[in-house]
Amino acid sequence: MKILLVAAVVLCSVAAFGQAGSLSSQVSVVQIPDHPMHASLTAMACERPLVGGAPDAYAYAQGERPLWEFGPISQPTPLGDIARAYRKEKVAAKKSEIVFEKQGT
Repeated sequence: MKILLVAAVVLCSVAAFGQAGSLSSQVSVVQIPDHPMHASLTAMACERPLVGGAPDAYAYAQGERPLWEFGPISQPTPLGDIARAYRKEKVAAKKSEIVFEKQGT
């Protein structure tokens, strides 16, 4: 126990000296960066494609796709049916054979 206490004191003292050495007593002035160039009205740049190097690197199409292409439509189960199934499952579950009257004293 004594060794643990001495080790904790040594560790805390080393950490305190380490923090004290990192702080500087010199005042530092905050320099906010200055940007001499301001926004001005210029011509717009040329159009460049975002995907690939050539304008024909990607394609898109418009139109409607039939609903059957997206897969089967799932019908949500009503919450009442879920509750009834849970209640039946709870009744059918195996019960404990030993019942403790007093759990804690």
